[in-house]
Amino acid sequence: MKVLVTGANGQLGQDVATLFAEQHEVRGLGRAQLDITNLEQCLEQVESFRPDVIIHCAAYTAVDQAESDVDGAYLVNAVGTRNMAAAAEKVGSKLCYISTDYVFDGKGTSPYREYDKTNPSGIYGKSKEAGEQLAMSLCSRYFIVRTSWVYGLHGNNFVKTMLKLSEDRDRLKVVHDQIGSPTFTEDLAGFLLALVNTEKYGIYHASNSGICSWYEFAKAIFEESGKATIVEPCTTDEFPRPAPRPSYSVMDHLSIRTNGFNEIRPWREALIDFLQKYGQVKA
Repeated sequence: MKVLVTGANGQLGQDVATLFAEQHEVRGLGRAQLDITNLEQCLEQVESFRPDVIIHCAAYTAVDQAESDVDGAYLVNAVGTRNMAAAAEKVGSKLCYISTDYVFDGKGTSPYREYDKTNPSGIYGKSKEAGEQLAMSLCSRYFIVRTSWVYGLHGNNFVKTMLKLSEDRDRLKVVHDQIGSPTFTEDLAGFLLALVNTEKYGIYHASNSGICSWYEFAKAIFEESGKATIVEPCTTDEFPRPAPRPSYSVMDHLSIRTNGFNEIRPWREALIDFLQKYGQVKA
């Protein structure tokens, strides 16, 4: 199978390209090789490679910046996705679009299912939802995979930030009123590999199993890495940010279950695996 990966230099894209290359012919394209906002470039790359599947990881992910850069967020997340969807459809390729828990407003109290009504509150979530709609309307064979709280060995993320802060801080405050599911990029890439080999199209929620708050996640990071840093719970209001954060972004894995896929392992087990690979294990 021939696989084209956009955003191949990103946190998830690197793991996807590496894992898929073990079984398939992969063309990984970073921003320098492909400007997804340029339709002609998208068509040219896709028509020259003629992939069986496109894993569309490229995205505008600066959540706070998006609030003041509305055009920029929509240009990448909506127009860029439209371009990849049009190119995929032209050559008969499957399209797998990576989306986010931010398409929900986070005001729920029970896990969001794949076909629940979306209601994004910030520009980032709204632009990603626009990408979903364009993928669904332009592609006859699509997978939309919403994920949450992503971290991995590449790029910047919450786990790396906590580890870095622990080097010179003995006490930290972390919000305890935002609940979700951390997701290790290697586990997400593994699910994508299993998914795109099938014809089981549709919307999927994919994150590591189980839920926690950012405070509980931070505590686990320090416990599993043997750090002495003390974590104190606080509220979102104590750390105001330009973009609204979903207070409850737990996603039910209904499509994973009903389509016969294996549930992704628990988040704490994945965290331990990450810390070992990152060279941060309990002393």
